[in-house]
Amino acid sequence: MAYMHGTSTQITVFIDNVQHPLIIDSGSHCSKVAREYLDNHFLNWEKQLLPESGTNFKSASGKMISIGTIIKEIIIPHREGNIKLNLDFVLLEDAHIQGFLLRTEYQKLSLLKILRKNRPAFAIGVKSLGKIRGHDIELYLDFERSHPPMLRTPPYQEIPETRKDIEKNINELLDMDAIRKIGQNEIAEITTPVLYNYTKADRYPIPRIPHALDKLVTANT
Repeated sequence: MAYMHGTSTQITVFIDNVQHPLIIDSGSHCSKVAREYLDNHFLNWEKQLLPESGTNFKSASGKMISIGTIIKEIIIPHREGNIKLNLDFVLLEDAHIQGFLLRTEYQKLSLLKILRKNRPAFAIGVKSLGKIRGHDIELYLDFERSHPPMLRTPPYQEIPETRKDIEKNINELLDMDAIRKIGQNEIAEITTPVLYNYTKADRYPIPRIPHALDKLVTANT
């Protein structure tokens, strides 16, 4: 019972009334087992195979291909009373694991806490841990009224290509949780016309040539 004193990460458990090694405290993000181990110790295990989990794995020694999940009833012997658990294990095609590897939830939570605390060191993608790297932006929306009031003229609309790019960027920022809708705007769609309603209109001394051409293209002849 060395695991009771914290001196071992491998324990012996009973599965189908047979002893098997169970590796704990390994830092794994999910419980897994190798196909080779099932082939050597379990008959007709294919009948218990569930659809593949969709989890991706990487290893320097193999592709670690996930081919499904399998549920096993595990009995952990203890002097105060045995512990019975039904656990899901991801089945890996070319892994070399001698036994069952168990994920421990507290280790996962501890790891996430460290990663979030040190986001600049670990976040490498636009969605990783909420950190946006390489896309740092600063938005400024002018809601103030001019004093004295300026002559208001309708803003010239953006060309369709620019308008699509603006709306695409807004949706990307929403997906990355970099910006969010609040209040009544939560049910509204953020588009270029909506932004015009809340921000000061641009004013130009003369029409832009692209805008004039855009008007001519859509004009009725």
